[in-house]
Amino acid sequence: MWLQVLYDLPVTTDAKRKAAVEFRDFLLDQGFEMSQFSVYQRCCSGKEMADSLSAQIEKNLPKYGRIHLLLITDKQYEKMKTFHGTEEGMKRKKRENPDQLTLF
Repeated sequence: MWLQVLYDLPVTTDAKRKAAVEFRDFLLDQGFEMSQFSVYQRCCSGKEMADSLSAQIEKNLPKYGRIHLLLITDKQYEKMKTFHGTEEGMKRKKRENPDQLTLF
């Protein structure tokens, strides 16, 4: 499963900008990776892990802005099409799943 965090946080004052940076840093500390600006995602081993991460995010919400959490199955994630800009225009790039870790 994949947990995506989509957010729009105001950065109109120094305090709001600081809160936005702290939230982004929190997501990175929790193992999320940036998919796009203000869109972060993390692979989860199951719904329980996603629920746990969701609860942690809820405890660390900034005071202002909007945050959406989206849970995506591996099958849905595999169907996602990703396009990257190049000098020749937009091209489709094959999506790569992260390496799986083996625990002994």
